[in-house]
Amino acid sequence: MIIRVVQKNTRQTPRKIRFVADAVRSLSVEAALKQLAVVERRSALVMLKVFRQALANAQHNHNLSIDQLKIKSIQVNEGARYKRFRAVSRGRAHSIVKLASHVILELEEVEKKAEEPKKEIEVKSEAKVEPKSEPKKVIAKKTVASTKKPSKK
Repeated sequence: MIIRVVQKNTRQTPRKIRFVADAVRSLSVEAALKQLAVVERRSALVMLKVFRQALANAQHNHNLSIDQLKIKSIQVNEGARYKRFRAVSRGRAHSIVKLASHVILELEEVEKKAEEPKKEIEVKSEAKVEPKSEPKKVIAKKTVASTKKPSKK
């Protein structure tokens, strides 16, 4: 089961939203919500709204809880461009492009694998292994001939 949520024409640049989307893409849904709650970016609020909408759809339409879902994909695409201008000196104008974006979130149901009964494996004990004895340390005394130079007095 795939739950797909689309939020269109969000007045936030795609680059800024992608930064937050990349941070939560590999996380579980529950971990992603916790992460988005502490990120101090305006685009984190956009992503949080999309996640909440997806969870509400999953619960209401398909009776799925948060622990039964995982993130399949997050896409952030460009939306409409609003073109404005700023008046500058000598009667000229500089263009301003205000970007919008579309956020697409897909959640999928976690597949529960049937647990196979565990087979007990008997471990045969081998012959007793004696701990290795430490090699004896041999200390050889070295004699060094002292070569003292006579001191000048």
